[in-house]
Amino acid sequence: MHPWHHSVSSARKHGGKPEDYLKLHNWFDQSKEHYADFRHRALRHHTLGIYQAEQHFGATVVNSDGRHVPTRILGEQHVKEDLGRIPTLADWLSNIRGQPWMHRHTPRAEPFAHQPDQCPSNHWNRGDDVCADCGAWLG
Repeated sequence: MHPWHHSVSSARKHGGKPEDYLKLHNWFDQSKEHYADFRHRALRHHTLGIYQAEQHFGATVVNSDGRHVPTRILGEQHVKEDLGRIPTLADWLSNIRGQPWMHRHTPRAEPFAHQPDQCPSNHWNRGDDVCADCGAWLG
């Protein structure tokens, strides 16, 4: 849903004009600048994003009718209109498939791999392909 349509919906529900709500709804969808499909929503379309909107815009948005509308209610409306429910950040993150580079503990100039029995410290995490001590991945 486009931010303008979210804003029209907000004006219908809470009074005022769509322009009163456009900055907030644009903020939720700003991540489209970086990822132009549904995955952009992983950055702000969740419970934490709603609270971050409240921190950014304040507790309420004052519309052109002078009415104070809770920012959290507007954020919840935006997320529900896009997703049908309000997920948590954990809901999004738990669905990311891990890649070896995500497990690195320290930056290295060149990636390397070795076998668990070749690791001098032998600190391999159970069920993981990354050495907890040196950051190498199973080759």
